[in-house]
Amino acid sequence: MVSRLDTIVADLRSLPPGKLELAADYIERLKRISQEERQAVLAHTFGSLSREDAEEIEKAIEEGCERIDERDW
Repeated sequence: MVSRLDTIVADLRSLPPGKLELAADYIERLKRISQEERQAVLAHTFGSLSREDAEEIEKAIEEGCERIDERDW
């Protein structure tokens, strides 16, 4: 079974150079839009935790995630 990506790559390989440039430009625009969307989500959620909540989460991470059990290696 051929994956969707394989089909897209095969289609791109069959394009003439001018159309390939258009496809590359379009892909770059899609990547930029994706980055802009991520930035918008980050900007929207930035500061949504209170300082107390953030400190509680940080403490839980330090206590539960930053320990190495040498017997487990």
